[in-house]
Amino acid sequence: MAQRPSKNVSKQVSRRFSRKFQFDMVWEGGLVGLVGGGVVTLYRLCLTRAEEFLRWLLVQAHHTPLALAGFLALLLLSCLVVAKLVGWEPYTQGSGIPQTDAEVMGRIDMPWHRVMFAKFTEGSLLTLSGLSLGREGPSIQLGGMGGKAVSRALRRGRGEERLLVTCGAAAGMSAAFHAPLTGTLFAIEEIHKEFTPSLIVSAMASAVASDFLVSQVLGVSPVLQLSVVRDLPHQRYLYVLALGVLCGIVGSIHNKGMFFCSERVYGRLAKLPFAVRLAIPFVITAVIAFAAPVLLCGGDAIVKELARPSLLPTLTLLALLLGKYLFTTVCFASGAPGGTLFPLCVMGMLTGALYGSVLSNVTGMQDIFIINFMALGIAGIFSSVVRAPVTGVVLAFELTGSMSALLSVSIVSIVSYVVANVIGVDAFYEHLLVKLLGVTKIKSSVRGGVTGEKVLHVYTVGAGSQVEGKRISEVSWPESSRIITIDREGVDVLPTGSTKLQALDEILVIMGADGEDEAQAKIWALCKNSLATTRTPRS
Repeated sequence: MAQRPSKNVSKQVSRRFSRKFQFDMVWEGGLVGLVGGGVVTLYRLCLTRAEEFLRWLLVQAHHTPLALAGFLALLLLSCLVVAKLVGWEPYTQGSGIPQTDAEVMGRIDMPWHRVMFAKFTEGSLLTLSGLSLGREGPSIQLGGMGGKAVSRALRRGRGEERLLVTCGAAAGMSAAFHAPLTGTLFAIEEIHKEFTPSLIVSAMASAVASDFLVSQVLGVSPVLQLSVVRDLPHQRYLYVLALGVLCGIVGSIHNKGMFFCSERVYGRLAKLPFAVRLAIPFVITAVIAFAAPVLLCGGDAIVKELARPSLLPTLTLLALLLGKYLFTTVCFASGAPGGTLFPLCVMGMLTGALYGSVLSNVTGMQDIFIINFMALGIAGIFSSVVRAPVTGVVLAFELTGSMSALLSVSIVSIVSYVVANVIGVDAFYEHLLVKLLGVTKIKSSVRGGVTGEKVLHVYTVGAGSQVEGKRISEVSWPESSRIITIDREGVDVLPTGSTKLQALDEILVIMGADGEDEAQAKIWALCKNSLATTRTPRS
């Protein structure tokens, strides 16, 4: 028999479903968008100036020994400062997206002011040094911490704080890509992994406010603007299907290589100081800067080269794709505080351009369609690597502005997503999150094992639900799932078979991807709030 919900629990549940709460989430989401968007706008300005200075310094270094010495000194100083900052605030290591995921789950509690200062400084120094890292991951973490700062200023509870962190992630993604719909969907599909009306509206308000702010400063053009001249004829859609398969394979190779380099190659250096590991990409950058400067930084230089892709030889496109992937892998796997989303999109463009170039040479297809395949490549690679196909479709739409391309983009995203799942390589950020939380070998009292690709989900125990007041061992959980932790009013509880579940407990569950849909439906039914369907008083 479930326990009767307390007055305090009923009050919290009623607030969550009240009209005032939904209204508050809209204006708070807009406020988070302005704060997070403002920080990311300033971050983007710093990165742009840093890359411009780097390019100027490299030109000078070709002519004067003093400039060359200055460049090498810059690399050394940046490496030491970034290593020191990561040691000071470890949550800034890597892209920042897994950390934001864990924050929303309630598994970590990042100090927002330290993270924002360190991540901002680290990203600027790494761009100034030329490492092949993206700005989107750090922008999402910066935006998320902007949401946390707003929550603390408004003295919101931990539950609402997580919603505002998600809004901040949407604002960061929106400002980084100039794509508010992409920011909204990415935050919901990848960060929060739960669709609720209040979250969707507040995340949209945050993303739109952020995009409006960044547009006033940096203009309204998307970061990657692809002008599709003519839509692909339907008789060419067999090529679209084949590209989806290719993107699924390439995305799986991308993830497998990243994981191998991070865990096997750099893992051998785990006992050494972080500065030693970080020095490896800096040394390689010193070589790349003079051997192939087009590969430096996130990939803006490659995007400029792809403005007229038909003029680039097929072998050049292949060399750029392999070079960008290898350089990005070496940089990111080291733990350097930077992301991979922008380089990932650049690699998607290169994959599409390479595919289109081969088709043009073999089948005689018109060169004007190569741009179409570049847009499809972005969606396909994004979907196979991140496993967020809806976000991939919307991203391609916002970059091209072509509604008529949605069919082909959707086909590529779905096919690449399915192919990557069939191959069985973990989704990129899910894998990093599992490693961050260290839950791959944790055992619990739940029956069954979790094999193959793993996914994480958070569920809230509803007041009056089937599981409230019951011991974990008394509940018929799905065979493929395990409870990892329980968050009870901000305190982590290690679950055992005798642990009693209480209303508003947030349980972190790991499950196999093969039976994810069935397991999710069953757990949602078990945790469903019986008060959610009751009429609540107006606030």
